[in-house]
Amino acid sequence: MPDEISHAKRDDRLEESRRLRLSQTFDEDAELYDRARPGYPPEMYEDLAEFAGARPGSRVLEVGCGTGQATVPLADRRCRITAVEAGPSMAAVARRNLDGAAGVEIITSDFESWPLPEDLFDVVFAATAFHWIDPAVRMVKAAEALRPGGTLAVVRTQHVSGGTEEFFIEVQRCYERFDPDTLPGTRPPAAASVDGSDHAQEVARSGAFGPTVSCRYEHDLTYTTSEYLEVLQTYSGHRALPEAAREGLLGCIASLIDGRYGGQVTKRYLIELAVAHRR
Repeated sequence: MPDEISHAKRDDRLEESRRLRLSQTFDEDAELYDRARPGYPPEMYEDLAEFAGARPGSRVLEVGCGTGQATVPLADRRCRITAVEAGPSMAAVARRNLDGAAGVEIITSDFESWPLPEDLFDVVFAATAFHWIDPAVRMVKAAEALRPGGTLAVVRTQHVSGGTEEFFIEVQRCYERFDPDTLPGTRPPAAASVDGSDHAQEVARSGAFGPTVSCRYEHDLTYTTSEYLEVLQTYSGHRALPEAAREGLLGCIASLIDGRYGGQVTKRYLIELAVAHRR
């Protein structure tokens, strides 16, 4: 499953019809997404302040805020945030989570068609969302939204080897049984082997930004069986499976965790922050 296990070389390019179809699955259960999706490590926000300029008073345009996993910490740091979210249910939960936060506006719109305001931003920020934006639009529009010297900051996450490693080897039998797109022998890559250069190359091709600087963080999270199943049900690839296949897959995974791993597993995430300044 692309959301769960991936090869060492990143490929965030999605065929257009598939990109649109999968991107719409997140809004189907915004409450589940809000409850189950993890946030980001505190050191990432420190680096956002240092390298991207996301400091108190800075004007931040967040692309694809979801239910506010990254928006809330940025608001706590007193950034002035305009957050654009295509899913109406996701945006509604984000408004609830940001209720009372000063200087935060949540806009329900896809980024591609949203008209940019006249006032330019200090930071354009996207947390695990930039790859869902039309690749013909995202770099150009991000650059247009930024003042000269402003920053594009893109966060990407990937499951890497670590945590309960044997489980993630064994669980592939469940995926091979219920998901026909699963490649036999798929394993989580080592964090050091993950190649994130595709984003830097896209930034360079745009001609609008200087060199990309990247920071990486490895983050372990331990889940009970029910918590892990909830996380899986927020992934677009899992949600897109036919219902019978999805239920069979989740049942197989639950049986494995309960039967062989004492009802809990630990997953290791690699989080990449890529920063580039507008020329």
